[in-house]
Amino acid sequence: MAFVKVMSQTFFIAEISSNHNCDLKRCYKLIDEAKKAGFDAVKFQLFKINELFTEKVLKKKNFLNKRKKWELPIKYIPKIKEHCLKRDIDFACTPFYLHAVDELKEYVNFFKIASYELLWDDLFDKCISTNKKIIFSTGMASQKEISSRLDFLKKKKFYNFDILHCVSSYPAKIKDLNLKTIPFIRSLLKKYKIGKNIRVGWSDHSVNEAAIYKSIFEYNSEVIEMHIDLEGKGNEFHFNHCWLPRNAQILIRNVRDFQNSKESFEKKITLEEKLERKWRRDPRDGLRPFLSSRNKV
Repeated sequence: MAFVKVMSQTFFIAEISSNHNCDLKRCYKLIDEAKKAGFDAVKFQLFKINELFTEKVLKKKNFLNKRKKWELPIKYIPKIKEHCLKRDIDFACTPFYLHAVDELKEYVNFFKIASYELLWDDLFDKCISTNKKIIFSTGMASQKEISSRLDFLKKKKFYNFDILHCVSSYPAKIKDLNLKTIPFIRSLLKKYKIGKNIRVGWSDHSVNEAAIYKSIFEYNSEVIEMHIDLEGKGNEFHFNHCWLPRNAQILIRNVRDFQNSKESFEKKITLEEKLERKWRRDPRDGLRPFLSSRNKV
């Protein structure tokens, strides 16, 4: 009986978001821990509060103004890229204003477009112009809105993208995850006849191992995005949607072990089991080990 691999490798993205706390050394440490945990890429966010919210909202919601301290300094970008190269891990970033694409394109392996920007044609156009891969999330999006985005990309003849199912709650409740959306998105890609090399996956806000495992082993998520922090002191950790590196490492290792395993459609006795067989209960006298093995014990 021929052996077959269980499935292809899942691409894991460590979403650092604003847990860098505007500290370059902390950025480096987050990258190091992400690599150690088994992630394939780290992702930061490049935003300016004054270009993210309207002036009226900023006047009414003072807590948003305080998030200026969460902004990633542009001067960090080349240094983060250099550190990622040293650690052999991909560097990605979410641009939250149009010029951010120009500031990032020289350094990133791919762009990630957040769910909140899904309807922003100009941002997609700007990212497409770089010819870099785009990964975008679909939190809050209706079926019609996802279909509209696929129609947009098809008209642009741009197919270098991946799509992530997402629930825009922090944290997301298990009852709301509806992971079956993952194969549904694949069905939309098939409908648009553009799904051949496009990966579909899950952007997690649940911090639940079962959700990750189910998304991969039941619905074949090819890309997984997980928010991470170092030790619970990151700017966004209190929202309860971030993984700690050790927990992420255990999960990713388990996924890799299964994905690297080989299985066959038959019942086989393992090497370890062969050693244990002599300790089976002998049906002739009802005692362990087997009669033929007793003198060898």
